[in-house]
Amino acid sequence: MTPTPARPAIETAGLRKSFGDQTVLDGIDLLIPEGSVFALLGPNGAGKTTMVRILSTLIPADGGRASVGGHDVAAEAGAVREVIGVTGQFSAVDNLLTGRENLILMADLYHLGRTEGRRRADELLERFDLADAAGKIPANYSGGMKRRLDLAMTMVSRPRIIFLDEPTTGLDPRSRRTVWDIVRGLVAGGTTVFLTTQYLDEADQLADRVAVLDHGRFVAEGTPAELKRLVPGGHVLLGFTGHHALDAAARVLPEAARDDENLTLRVEEDGRVRSMRVLMERIDDAALDVDSLTVHTPDLDDVFLALTGRATTEKKTAR
Repeated sequence: MTPTPARPAIETAGLRKSFGDQTVLDGIDLLIPEGSVFALLGPNGAGKTTMVRILSTLIPADGGRASVGGHDVAAEAGAVREVIGVTGQFSAVDNLLTGRENLILMADLYHLGRTEGRRRADELLERFDLADAAGKIPANYSGGMKRRLDLAMTMVSRPRIIFLDEPTTGLDPRSRRTVWDIVRGLVAGGTTVFLTTQYLDEADQLADRVAVLDHGRFVAEGTPAELKRLVPGGHVLLGFTGHHALDAAARVLPEAARDDENLTLRVEEDGRVRSMRVLMERIDDAALDVDSLTVHTPDLDDVFLALTGRATTEKKTAR
């Protein structure tokens, strides 16, 4: 039997938004299936946060349409808010309350009831590995702990769809990986995640599909693997233990770029099995004494730079 396609969790058609004479979103079409992770990439000021704010009903679009959880964002804003959670770049945690009190406050705002709210708070403290810090104020938390509490607060209402707007900005590598594990756990439970990020490895690790937003439009969209195939730059680096072996290999592979200081040859390759097999046969036939072989393929950083001509850390110039 053919599997039934997942229903769209988020869908837009011709979405537009401008601020003054600056167009931030210029006719965005998007479809995100339920239970998936979608990553939106773009330079600072590209419009990533604007898109999150529109889809989470915080600001109106100028044109086009958008639906979230099957509800029209403009006409059914209340229904949209009932099915979403939003975690922004900056923590919404109240540093005057303990971790548990922050969660209980959120439960009260969602009218969960006293007993259910406290049960939900304790459940989330355990789930996000914060039980030992439940009675402490977040001012004494590490950055990673505070971000986990922020995410836990987003989950109080059990949202079906979560918007994570640059959720790991400023976190150390270990804390970032902890957040990634939490996101994977949420998706495994059926939650849909809309992620904006400037960390290309984050999108590569988490996203089912990625779009690159630049000058108001998607300049590319696809799986991380599909996007990496858009740009050249793959190569094989051959390492040698001495100049004699390097000289012999250079004669067999005259197209390779030679580095005498590091005793390496760089052979431009796409890393695919067929082309790698041809290269290995050339090495074997010539009985070359290769000490090491490393395959380098383009990553999302290469894709981003090739598509936008800019780095993700460019100074912010727009919303």
